[in-house]
Amino acid sequence: MEEASLKRPEGAASDWTIDQSWDSYTPQEHAVWDELFARQARMLPDRVVPEFMQGLDMLRMTRPGIPNFEELSDRLMAATGWQVVAVPGLVPDDLFFDHLANRRFVAGRFIRTHDQIDYLEEPDVFHDIFGHVPLLAHPVFADYMQAYGEGGRRAGALGAIQRLARLYWYTVEFGLIRQPAGDLKLYGAGIVSSYGESVFALEDSSPHRLGFDMERLMRTPYRIDDYQQSYFVIDSFEDLLRQTVETDFAPIYAKLANQPDLPIDTILPTDRIYTRGTQMRAGVTPA
Repeated sequence: MEEASLKRPEGAASDWTIDQSWDSYTPQEHAVWDELFARQARMLPDRVVPEFMQGLDMLRMTRPGIPNFEELSDRLMAATGWQVVAVPGLVPDDLFFDHLANRRFVAGRFIRTHDQIDYLEEPDVFHDIFGHVPLLAHPVFADYMQAYGEGGRRAGALGAIQRLARLYWYTVEFGLIRQPAGDLKLYGAGIVSSYGESVFALEDSSPHRLGFDMERLMRTPYRIDDYQQSYFVIDSFEDLLRQTVETDFAPIYAKLANQPDLPIDTILPTDRIYTRGTQMRAGVTPA
C-alpha cells in the first residue's frame, strides 16, 4: 500500500508516472540487480509457488540486468493485459488504486546500493519488479490485483483504507499459500524479494501461520520494521479472487469500526492454525 498525503514530485505526470530512463542505469546498478536475482533464483524454486517461477520464465526476467519496463510491459500485456509504469516513489492512495484498477503496476526505478543488499525499508526496483511482476503473468492473480484496485476506490469513500491496506499487506506482500499436497509455499512479494524472509516465513519457529480469514486479517496490524509475527495462508488464488469479488466490503468495514485491533501475536479460538509460533524473534530487525 502507498501513502495518501504526498506532494507530486517535479517532473512527474499528473498520474505520477515518470520515464524509467533505463539507459541511465550504471553497470554497478545492473550488477546489484544481478546479484540479488541470482541469490533469490537459487533459493526460491523449492519455496515459492510454481506460478511465480513460471512468470519469471514467461516474462524473460532471467536475462541479466534491470528489466526495461517497456519491454517487460509488452510481454505482460500479451499475457494478462497488465503493464508496468515507473513512479518516483510512493504515490497517493487514490492514484495507486486507479493504476491497479486499470491494470497498471507502479514501480520505483531506483535500486538499492550494495551496502543495502540485505535490508532496505523503502521498496526499490528489485522488490517491485522481481517480487510483484511474475505473478501478474498469472491470469487469476492478475484479476485479483485489478479487483483490489477497484475495491480501493470504494474503500476511500468509506474511510476504510487502513482495513484494506491490511488485506494487501497480508496477501500481495506477505502471503503464503497451501498447495494441494498440504505444504506451504511463498507468494507475497515482500517475502520472495527478501533472502532472509524467504527462509524465515516458511522455516522459522517464531511466526504464527494462520488460515486466511478476511475479517480477522483486517483487524490485525502489521510491522514494517521487522519480519512478520503472523502470516496468513490462502487455499488458492482462485479462492482469494472469489472472496474479493463476491464480498460486499461495506458491511465488514462497518462491523469492524466497532471492534478493537488484535495484537499481532494473537491466536483466536476460531483460527485455523498451521503453525503456532514461539514469537521469539519478535522485535528483531531483519538482517
